[in-house]
Amino acid sequence: MRTLLLCSSFLLCGCSHMANDAWTGQDKAQHFISSAILSAAGNEYAQHQGNSQDRSAVYGLMFSVSLGAGKELWDSRPSGSGWSWKDFAWDVAGATTGYAVWQMAHQ
Repeated sequence: MRTLLLCSSFLLCGCSHMANDAWTGQDKAQHFISSAILSAAGNEYAQHQGNSQDRSAVYGLMFSVSLGAGKELWDSRPSGSGWSWKDFAWDVAGATTGYAVWQMAHQ
């Protein structure tokens, strides 16, 4: 886990430019909803593969958050819209909401 965090911080330091965006807007809702769906789908997939509930949760959350980070890394290209911590925060919020909803549906 420490290695993942260290590698992530090195990747983020190399972003070519940052986005100048607001905390609200249609794209923020899209980030939230898509991350929630991806997290729940990742949880369900891992559960069907025979993983425990805890392992499924980790798989679903990391699947969703890593796709959100990948999208922001793509946006940080010189021709992209720029890395947005606000978009990434909505991705993480959506991923945790998707996990919570998935957990409630399986109890």
